[in-house]
Amino acid sequence: MSQPRQITLTDLKEWIHKETAPIVEPVRNKGTSLLKEVQERLNDAIESSEKIFENSQGEMKKSNPKTYRFARNANKFARSLSETLKAVNVPEQVTYDSLQHFNNDLEKTVTVTLQLRAEAYPYITPYFIFDRRRLDVTLKRLADIHKEFISFLTTKYSKAKMVEDASSTINKLLYAINHADETQKQRQLIEQREKSVQQELLKAQQEIANVQNRAELTELKKAEEKIKDLRENVKYNLRYLQKPFFKLQSLALSGNIAIPVEESKKLSTYLSDPFESLATEQDGQPILKDILRKVDEAITQGKLKLKSSRLRKAQEQIDSVLNKASLDTLHKSCVEARSHRNQLLSYGAAATLQNELAKLQEELRQLQKENELASSRVQTLEDEQKKLLERIENEKKELEKTLFQLTGKNIQVVFP
Repeated sequence: MSQPRQITLTDLKEWIHKETAPIVEPVRNKGTSLLKEVQERLNDAIESSEKIFENSQGEMKKSNPKTYRFARNANKFARSLSETLKAVNVPEQVTYDSLQHFNNDLEKTVTVTLQLRAEAYPYITPYFIFDRRRLDVTLKRLADIHKEFISFLTTKYSKAKMVEDASSTINKLLYAINHADETQKQRQLIEQREKSVQQELLKAQQEIANVQNRAELTELKKAEEKIKDLRENVKYNLRYLQKPFFKLQSLALSGNIAIPVEESKKLSTYLSDPFESLATEQDGQPILKDILRKVDEAITQGKLKLKSSRLRKAQEQIDSVLNKASLDTLHKSCVEARSHRNQLLSYGAAATLQNELAKLQEELRQLQKENELASSRVQTLEDEQKKLLERIENEKKELEKTLFQLTGKNIQVVFP
């Protein structure tokens, strides 16, 4: 088998035109001739319908009782038929799509005209005999040319359609190739940005590590961890008092129990942040103990009600705090830890480093987000490009197959 001839995609339309012109041009000329003939027969049918319209109007003016109703029916029929025929637009260019669209319109028009005729003629007969015969001849000639047009479109125009399809495929290929090139460029740009972001990520991570390793921040971190542990410890030690505190607050808000403003504020803090509340108590936790006495009194008076299991545990914890100094050691640890942390922050260096660290961590989060978006976009573009290349290859094979069917020549399409 001979080696295929290579033709660049951009030169292919011109080559196809030269190769197929002897076959395609006569077919298109025939299509132009048929369209002209269809237009002539449409005009004949329109002229015949307008003749009926004119004659029926003349008959209606006579006001003859015997013919007036028939003339009116003929007039209405002729007007509807003329409007239907005039609505058909004959295309100026001969292409398969334009001819197919026109054929569909013409087929509908022929069907409608025959239906109008069938519905109107019984109400016109026996008048306008010569006008009706003339119209029937023009409608039959229109139906005949339509049949010829269908035959032309489905058989003789097949080669020309193949040429048009090949031209359309060339346009699609050129667009797809350009799209693939643009996709490749976009992907490369995003990949470059992705590498840059990854370098910035490494730099940010290193800067964060350097800041975290500073002695001031290390000590502050230890202080924060100490407070975190104490926070959990305080919450655990006051766990059976949370429900009574909440009920006491409700009783105070409703006016059933009077609580001084300072105690009320402290009570709210014990509910929202027990560590902070305990750490800011004076030695011996006087405000906490005053609150606990009010809880105990409200329980005794029956104002503050709890389930038996909760009540027993709450009373045991109240007794432990009031009479056994069970929170003294924990209170001292909280005061010292809070004071130590505040002292570190007051120096300025730790606070500055903490702010710097927060800023660096926010930058790191933004870089990580940008890196994820870039990575996702790169993957999307890779998938899109892969699909484009597969489509390009499939359309190229189909085009080469069509070229062989058209010309009998083995052609290899080369992309620019």
